[in-house]
Amino acid sequence: MSELEEKEEDSEEEPKLKYERLANGVTEILQTDAASCMTVHDKFLALGTHFGKVFLLDVQGNVTQKYEISSVKINQISLDESGEHVGICSEDGKVQVFGLYTREGFHESFDCPIKVVALHPQFSKSNNKQFVTGGNKLFLYERNWLNRWKTSTLHEGEGSITNIKWRANLIAWANNVGVKIYDISTKQRITNVLRDNTCLRPDMYPCSLCWKDNTTLIIGWGSSVKICSVKERDPTEMRDLPSRYVEIVSAFETEFFISGLAPLADQLVTLYYVKENSDHMEEEFRARPRLDIIQPLPESCEEISSDALTVRNFQENECRDYRLEHSEGESLFYIISPKDIVVAKERDQDDHIDWLLDKKKYEEALMAAEISFKNIKRHDVQKIGMAYINHLVEKGDYDTAARKCQKVLGKNMDLWENEVYRFKTIGQLKAISQYLPRGDLRLRPAIYEMILHEFLMTDYEGFATLIREWPGELYNNMTIVQAVTNHLKKDPTNSILLTTLAELYTYDQRYDRALEIYLRLRHKDVYQLIHKHNLFSSIEDKIVLLMDFDKEKAVDMLLDNEDKISTDRVVEELKDRPELLHVYLHKLFKRDHHKGQKYHEKQISLYAEYDRPNLLPFLRDSTHCPLEKALEICQQRHFVEETVFLLSRMGNCRRALQMIMEELGDVDKAIEFAKEQDDAELWEDLISYSIDKPPFITGLLNNIGTHVDPIILIHRIKEGMEIPNLRDSLVKILQDYNLQILLREGCKKILVADSLSLLHKMHRTQMRGVRVDEENICEACHVTILPSDTAQPFSVVVFHCRHMFHKECLPSQGTIPGVQYCNICSAKRRGPGSGILDMKK
Repeated sequence: MSELEEKEEDSEEEPKLKYERLANGVTEILQTDAASCMTVHDKFLALGTHFGKVFLLDVQGNVTQKYEISSVKINQISLDESGEHVGICSEDGKVQVFGLYTREGFHESFDCPIKVVALHPQFSKSNNKQFVTGGNKLFLYERNWLNRWKTSTLHEGEGSITNIKWRANLIAWANNVGVKIYDISTKQRITNVLRDNTCLRPDMYPCSLCWKDNTTLIIGWGSSVKICSVKERDPTEMRDLPSRYVEIVSAFETEFFISGLAPLADQLVTLYYVKENSDHMEEEFRARPRLDIIQPLPESCEEISSDALTVRNFQENECRDYRLEHSEGESLFYIISPKDIVVAKERDQDDHIDWLLDKKKYEEALMAAEISFKNIKRHDVQKIGMAYINHLVEKGDYDTAARKCQKVLGKNMDLWENEVYRFKTIGQLKAISQYLPRGDLRLRPAIYEMILHEFLMTDYEGFATLIREWPGELYNNMTIVQAVTNHLKKDPTNSILLTTLAELYTYDQRYDRALEIYLRLRHKDVYQLIHKHNLFSSIEDKIVLLMDFDKEKAVDMLLDNEDKISTDRVVEELKDRPELLHVYLHKLFKRDHHKGQKYHEKQISLYAEYDRPNLLPFLRDSTHCPLEKALEICQQRHFVEETVFLLSRMGNCRRALQMIMEELGDVDKAIEFAKEQDDAELWEDLISYSIDKPPFITGLLNNIGTHVDPIILIHRIKEGMEIPNLRDSLVKILQDYNLQILLREGCKKILVADSLSLLHKMHRTQMRGVRVDEENICEACHVTILPSDTAQPFSVVVFHCRHMFHKECLPSQGTIPGVQYCNICSAKRRGPGSGILDMKK
C-alpha cells in the first residue's frame, strides 16, 4: 500500500480527541515570556514561566492572580487536592509553600537549584503539613506541634532529583539511576525501578511519572514505558522486608521519546517528542509533537489514535520542553510547551456528529443524533436530517431521500409541503408519493391532488395503487372523478381507469355507478360490493349479468338473500336463459326440496335438457313433480332408467321390469328391482322371462337364493339347456344354504344360552326376601298391611310383583289348586305373579 493510500485510510478514522489553544491571558503571557511548568486543578490552573512568575488561571486561560516568585525559571508548581495550598520551586533554589487563602507559608532559599516540589495531597489538614523538595537531595519537610518545620533527608547520592509525584501515602521520584517509591506511613522505601535508556541524558530526556490510582504508577523514560502496581506483602514473608512491594505489570518500548503520560480509563495518553532525524516521517510532520492514545499490553501496546500537534515554535523545542498535565475530573489534557499551551479533551457526541457530517456520513450522523438527542448541544436532529435529504437529492437517490422525509420531517407540515414542491420541481413526485402523511396528520388536499394528477398523466397503474392506498378524505373526490372521466373519453375501454373510477364511486357512495362498472369489467369485487352496501335492489335487473360472470357465486348470493330478492323475481329474470335458470333452481332444490315446489314441473324438462345425471335423484327426492308429465318427457327422450323408476312409482312394476329386461338387458338390475319391490308375481315374471335365456338363468341362480327357493327355478330349466357357469352357481346355492343353516344353529344356541341365563337371574331375584313394614298397604282394601296390634294373629300374601294383600282380601283361588295370582297384574296382562310369601301369625 502506498503512503498516499495509508494517509487516506487514516483520514477515515475518527479522532479520539479534539484540540484548542489556551488563549486569553495565556496568549499575552507567552508573547513576552515562556511557559516552564504548569499544574492542573479541577477549578483552576497554575502556570510557571521562565521569568520566575506564577499565574493562576481559570479554565479559559484568564489570569485571576499573579505571583512574582523569582527572576529565573520556575521549575515546578504543586497543589494539594483541595486547591488551597501551592508549592513552588525555582532554578535559583527558592522554595515557597503558602496558602492561597491564608497567610501561613514556608519560604526557603537553597544554594542549589530545586527542580521539583510536591505537597502532601491532604496538605490542608493540620496533621498532613508535609512536602518534599528535590535538588541534589530529596528532603521531607514536616511541621511539628510547635509549628516549626522539621527537615529529614529521604534520599541522596544518585544525582539530581528530576521528578516527584505524591499520591496518598506513596511518594515516587526519579533521579539519574531510576525511580524510587517511598511509603510515608511506614517510612520505608519499597522499590527501585532502574532506568532503561541509560545512554540518554536524564536532563534532556527527563522521566515522566503519573499515578493512575493510589497503587498504580506509570513511568515513561526515553522510549520506555513501565506500569507498576504497589501490592501488600504477605505478613508471613515480611521478615525485614517492607510491608509493600512493586510488581511491573506492563513494560514496553515506544516508537518515539516520551515527554508526558496521563491515564484515560484503561488506556494511556502519551505525549511524544519526535526527533528531526526520524526519516520515516513526512517532511511536514517532522519535529511536531504527537499525542497518542495507546492500549497497554503486558509486553507491548496497541495504538488507538495518533495526532501530530502543530504547536508554536515546535521546531525549536526539545523533549524536556514539553509537559503533559491532566485534569482527572473532566478528562482534559494540557500540552505545555514554552510558547504554546494546547488543551486536548475527549470528543463528545457533538464532535462525533461534526466529523460524520464532514465525511458526508449523514445517515450515521442522523442515527447518532437520534440516539443522543438529550446530550447534544450544538446540533439539531431535524437539521441533520434535512442535510441528509439534500445530500441524497444531490446524489440523485430520490427514493431514499423521500423515505427519509417520513422520519425527518415528522409533523412539520410546512417542511413537508416545501419538500413536495421541491420534488415536483425536479420531476420526482412519484418518489415521495408513497411516503406522504396519510393518518391523523395530513397535508392540504391540493398536495395530494397534484400528485394524483401527476400519476394520472404518466402512470395509470401507479394512480390506481394510490387510490387504493390513500384514504378518500385526503383529496377532493369529485375533482379526481372528473379527471378520470376525462381520460376515459380518450380511452373508454381502459380497465385500470374503469376499476379506479369504480373505487372512487364506491368511496363517494355512488354504488350503482360502481356496480355498473364492476359488472361491465366482470370484476371479482362486485359481490363484495353488493353485500357490503346492500345493493340488492340495484341488481334485480342485472341477475343475468351476475350469473354470466360467476354462476356459483351469483346463485349462492341470491339464495342467501331470498328475503331481498324473491325466487319468483329471479325466475322471471332468468326465463330467457333456461341454462342459468336450471342452475338456480337446482341449487334451490338442493337447499330445500319444498321451497320451489311450483317450479318442479318446469325443472323436469330443465334437468332432461341440461343435467340428466341429476334427473333421477330429483325424481326420487321430489314429492311435488307430476309423474305423468315426467313419464311423458322421459319416454319421449328414451330415458330408460328414469322411465323404469317412474313406472314403478306409479305402480306399473311389471312394465318397469319388462323395460329393464328388454331394453336394458340387465339381469342384475332386474333382480335388484325385484328385490326392492319384494313381490312374488314379479319374481315369477322374471323367472318366466329368463327361463329361455341361459345368461339370465345364471344371474338368477347366483342372486335369488335368499328371496325365492332355487328349486323352483331349477325345476323349470329345460333338460339339455346349456347354462354358463352352472356348476359354480349350484355350488354357491349350496354354500348359501349351508350358511343359512349355520346361522340358524348359531342363533338357536345363543337363544338357549340367553334364556337359561335369564331364567337363573329370575330365579335368584324371586328367591330374595321382600321387606314388609307399616308403610306398605293392602292393594285391595288400601289399609296398612300390618295391623296396629301385632300381638293379634294376621295373614298377609306378597307376590313377586311386590303387590301385597291381606289374605282375606284376595279372591278365591284359581283353577290350579294351591296357586294364586296377583289380580292387579293379571288384569293389566303384565304376566302372572304367584305368591312368594304367606305371612301368618
